[in-house]
Amino acid sequence: MLKTINAVITPILAASLLLSCNESDLNQNVSETPEQNAPATGEVTKSEQENFVVDTLSNELSNPWGIAFLPDGKILVTEKAGEIRIFKDGALLPEKMTGVPEVFASGQGGLLDIKTHPDYADNGWIYITYSKPGEGGAATAMIRGKIDGNALVQTEELFRAQPYIKSGHHFGSRIAFDGKGHVFVSTGERGTKPNAQNLENHYGKVIRLNEDGSVPNDNPFVNTPKAKPEIWSYGHRNVQGMVYDDASNTLFAHEHGPKGGDEINIVLPGKNYGWPVITYGIDYDGSTISEISEKEGLEQPIHYWDPSIAPCGMAIVTSNKFPNWKGDLLIGALSHTHVVRVELDNKTFAGEEKLLEGVGRVRAVAESPDGFIYVATESPGMLLKLSPTN
Repeated sequence: MLKTINAVITPILAASLLLSCNESDLNQNVSETPEQNAPATGEVTKSEQENFVVDTLSNELSNPWGIAFLPDGKILVTEKAGEIRIFKDGALLPEKMTGVPEVFASGQGGLLDIKTHPDYADNGWIYITYSKPGEGGAATAMIRGKIDGNALVQTEELFRAQPYIKSGHHFGSRIAFDGKGHVFVSTGERGTKPNAQNLENHYGKVIRLNEDGSVPNDNPFVNTPKAKPEIWSYGHRNVQGMVYDDASNTLFAHEHGPKGGDEINIVLPGKNYGWPVITYGIDYDGSTISEISEKEGLEQPIHYWDPSIAPCGMAIVTSNKFPNWKGDLLIGALSHTHVVRVELDNKTFAGEEKLLEGVGRVRAVAESPDGFIYVATESPGMLLKLSPTN
């Protein structure tokens, strides 16, 4: 049986959740969620460069978070409360995956991202991030395992952020592979701003590991005293979208700003992305977080949003199914309830277009191996499939 810990809220955690209730990237109550406006199945949707059809595969998911594709055509979708749901032949099965670890299902914590290894057909490994409960609170963690029927088996913990923290928000977390033997994991700073600048913890960081969880010898901080050797980059607030572009060998990530200042970044080894020293946003009460948005030695985003769209989930279009979108980023918008298509020109921002406006709080966007686009939304929890009209 899948097990979920509904954490007992301590006074400290209750305070952190009260703070995070103002955050655009926190799950809203159903009653507060804008009405969904998904196109009718089979209806042609026109956009600037591509026309497509949207099929609603399910509207019965509960806070879907991550999407993974199996070689046999099945689709796995994580639900934040701690379930992995299975789609077969385009339909949601009543059975759920067993063998999933306990999750800290509170605030923004829960079962998060899921990705198959690039060589899944040969090795069978599937990677999962979640908020792991433990003494002192919870931590972002990553495991890998294999699938036997509808069971997750042979699980191994590859990473756990240190230390455990009594907070219910900013866990990240997304997974990306570079195809060169490494896996990246993103975390959030857990609502404590100084964490992002502190190399002695894993929070507010992008982590780089070998695919077996060991630390690569060429990570930027392996020889820095007291620094966590898994760190690839730091100064992040809450990275909930990350994708590796094989064509340009580039790791793209986006992160939530506070009130304004959501960012898209190119993530490079050893670089400091500035939070909270620099930001394009302000705090939720209107107060100033930083007087500056640029500083020497701190990286600038390739794009930022003000007001915030609350970005979550990201895919890069690589197939010829949507030829006019090839090389573009597709990013979910929680608070603005759409998918944003970001055009890139030599890895720089060249423009954007809103797709599926009003569809709901978009939590995940993924491209399947056969080139179709899948979008997961919250409240109701939908899985949508975008197919080209050609």
